[in-house]
Amino acid sequence: MSTRTTAAGTRVLTKVAVRIMPFLALLYFVNYLDRVNIGFAAPNGMRKELGLTSTAFGFASGIFFLGYLLLEVPSNLALHRFGARRWLARIMITWGALATVMAFVPNATTLVILRFLLGVAEAGFFPGIILYLTYWFPKAQRAKAVALFMTAVPVSSALGSTVSSLLIAHGNGMFGLTGWRFMFLVEGVPAMLLAFVTWFFLTDRPEKARWLNEDERTWLAAELDAERRATEAEFHWPLRKALTHPRILALAFVYFAIAYGLYALGFFLPTIIAGFNQQFGTKLSVVQAGLVTAIPYVVAAVVMVFWARHGDRTGERKWHVVLPMVLGGIAIPIALYLGNPYAAMAAVTLCAVGVISALPTFWALPSNFLSGTAAAGGIALINSLGNISGFAAPYLTGWLADLTGSQRAGMWAVGICLLAGSVVALALGAHPRREREV
Repeated sequence: MSTRTTAAGTRVLTKVAVRIMPFLALLYFVNYLDRVNIGFAAPNGMRKELGLTSTAFGFASGIFFLGYLLLEVPSNLALHRFGARRWLARIMITWGALATVMAFVPNATTLVILRFLLGVAEAGFFPGIILYLTYWFPKAQRAKAVALFMTAVPVSSALGSTVSSLLIAHGNGMFGLTGWRFMFLVEGVPAMLLAFVTWFFLTDRPEKARWLNEDERTWLAAELDAERRATEAEFHWPLRKALTHPRILALAFVYFAIAYGLYALGFFLPTIIAGFNQQFGTKLSVVQAGLVTAIPYVVAAVVMVFWARHGDRTGERKWHVVLPMVLGGIAIPIALYLGNPYAAMAAVTLCAVGVISALPTFWALPSNFLSGTAAAGGIALINSLGNISGFAAPYLTGWLADLTGSQRAGMWAVGICLLAGSVVALALGAHPRREREV
């Protein structure tokens, strides 16, 4: 019987979700925070101390993703071969060490080098977890599972903005470091500690899960194996096809557009809010600015989970990606033209809701026609190419800010990119039951 209607199946999947989802969300919380905390450092002393222009800051922020791009696919194939717990632990040790070293960066050149190496170290982490979820959740529950995992994005942006702001505000002078350096030092340590927990806590496959009883292991393994065989029989996607097919490249562009909006917000929202003082005469302390930065992400986290559940319940996928992208694309350029900070934050919040709500259902799409090694390679390639936006978004946003003297041009670029991606998603006809051509 389908996992959508079987009560016993629902109990097993609930047990799996309770066991692994909070831990995976915690890992991604730490990962995402280490990736974007440079955005909090910038307006709080780092740019001035290192002599960074907006363009130079954008380059240093974005070069992380060029390093990420190089090793994404081989890293995910290694995870598929060696198992998630070993490979994720390895990734976390190396990224945590580099994130901590960021506290001692002496100049802009070293900052760029360390950001590049941090991207190399983190390669494979996010697509590895997306792949890992396909080992535990059938298609009908996958978008909700991804949404639960990805609550770490808005939570890390919301809670992380507050934590980072507190560390900067109260860490100044600790160990002889300025506040932003102390933040880097403290926020790099959890990744290394959690690497050891990952090694012992995660289970690679349902067949090895001693925390499930024998009947539960047998049921879940059989359900997922039957689904894998059905997918392979219908679509016939080997690894080579998954790395070269135009549909994968089109999905990569859609993800590029979503991630462009996500990273533009992540890296420059703290700077935009810091600019409210000049634009609106609003005076905010470092901690108050962090709390204001959290608002869009708190709202987005709630909406994202409900939107993903609605997509799983109805089985509709295409519009659950397209509509949020359109919302984000329209809202973000408007934000900086509004006449008061409350209206501006409302528009930014709508953008965050749109961008973040599109993510879970998007990641349910490739696993609808990819499985096994093809899924490992295809998901990694989509994430790798899509994350070029992690370089493009901060660099172009910073360059446009330097060129025009305003954040407005950069936000228009975000809006145009999101709308272009929504058109491609619409043209793909992403509903799996209609993808006979692949």
